[in-house]
Amino acid sequence: MPVGTQGTVKAVSPEELEDELDAEVILGNTYHLHLRPGLEVIREFGGLHEFMRWDRPILTDSGGYQVFSLAKLRKITEEGVAFQNHLNGARMLLSPEISMEIQATLGSDIAMYFDECPPYPCDRDYAEKSLGLTTRWAQRCKDWTEAHAPERQLHFGIVQGSIYADLREASAKALVDLDLDGYAVGGVSVGEPEEEMFRAVENAEPFLPVDKPRYAMGLGTPPQLVEMIGRGIDLFDCVLPTRLARHGTALTARGPINLKNERFAKDTSPIEEDSNSYPCRKGFSRAYLRHLLKANEILGLRLISLHNLHFYLSLARRAREALDSSCFTTFREEFMTQYHQSDQAT
Repeated sequence: MPVGTQGTVKAVSPEELEDELDAEVILGNTYHLHLRPGLEVIREFGGLHEFMRWDRPILTDSGGYQVFSLAKLRKITEEGVAFQNHLNGARMLLSPEISMEIQATLGSDIAMYFDECPPYPCDRDYAEKSLGLTTRWAQRCKDWTEAHAPERQLHFGIVQGSIYADLREASAKALVDLDLDGYAVGGVSVGEPEEEMFRAVENAEPFLPVDKPRYAMGLGTPPQLVEMIGRGIDLFDCVLPTRLARHGTALTARGPINLKNERFAKDTSPIEEDSNSYPCRKGFSRAYLRHLLKANEILGLRLISLHNLHFYLSLARRAREALDSSCFTTFREEFMTQYHQSDQAT
């Protein structure tokens, strides 16, 4: 799911997302959109879909992670999180009820329950208290949505528990008891080693229903995505495709390449020979893309963003096809072997 934090996937138009990339779902950010442009503006347009001119599904996060990562000062209580926002330092409160109300106003198709994202490293005592809060907040989110019944909106809970297997299990079971539309594994990619990230998923996945979607939040690199699919995860979001593009890095089956490097100055080949991404299909050379980057031309960032998003979305499609044909293990082994052979990023 491409990330559209501020109501836009950076450097890419809604038409390109739909017609060129066939993105089925994109993300909006509760915290950021609440701050700017604000709910009064969104309400004037009847919701985020109309405001950003996107008629396919939108998933909005709860704002919990942004409070964890961006708020200048914050105080966590049973009521919610009081904090100073990162734009102007104004005091704000985000609670389970407020988070769900914001997401209802945004009119997203999938809304995430409000949670507390523990840091890494995190001692067990903090993790237990944090999980208890997240579990109680999940019940309050459910109570609010049942009372207000946002039209056509699905709701996902977020499994927490830091690095502790029994806490992950307890969190998953508590959320399943609420009978939600889907379940996410949160509190990953917060600075922990990759093996701990995988372990967090492995400790939660067996306790989540097989007939409802599982979502790994904020992940990850292409190899991580493939590994998570192998562990039973269905949905992903990640800022890497467009973030890497803004730094001149393009993704290929053999790994990332930094198109700012001097060795591409006269390279007539496309980013990737057998790619069907827009810049590859149209024959834009690595040399031309390097020139655009060096000249700070916006087109360079746009073209590489389109390529990287295509890479991620086509990787997910290939994984689905491999699962459908019962050859995912072979697909995973071949992809990982080829991708990790690359030294092109240096």
